[in-house]
Amino acid sequence: MKFQNDLLHYLKIKHKKNQPLVIVCIGTDRATGDCLGPLVGQALLPSPQYSVFGTLKEPIHAKNLNQTFKEIYSVCQNPFIIAVDSCLGYAQHVGCITLSPLPLLPGRGVSKQLPPIGQLSITGIVNVFSDSVSNESVIQNTRLHTVIKLADFITNGIKSANIPSIYQVSCPHP
Repeated sequence: MKFQNDLLHYLKIKHKKNQPLVIVCIGTDRATGDCLGPLVGQALLPSPQYSVFGTLKEPIHAKNLNQTFKEIYSVCQNPFIIAVDSCLGYAQHVGCITLSPLPLLPGRGVSKQLPPIGQLSITGIVNVFSDSVSNESVIQNTRLHTVIKLADFITNGIKSANIPSIYQVSCPHP
């Protein structure tokens, strides 16, 4: 309930009237720890309340992120973007999610320089950040159970939030 209430609260204070709601789910199905976003995107389809970009079939990752944003902005005028991605964190936080009123910084945990994304961000902490081992290796060796548990929580939280009809602004998927 707290996740749903916080999500609705942030939407209420940050979303502008007639802004299409777009959920951008970042990651790839080629690395267990990075498939959180595509799993969430897949599970959120279809929805009349928001457009979803980033699924198992059409993942959004570092190589196609900029092109995807060009596509989003070509079909959506002034979209309100919620970004979803996995991240690494402290051991005691693995299995937790964060909901932030700030943009997401994708790829940061694996030293990639990508543009910030979204007006809100949701991250699932899938494994432990490491100073001694390659974080790309950590992402590759993440337990699928943890990722699926987080994806289910985020998906159910978004679906159960009863996002009001004011967000139902047309924004077709290209």
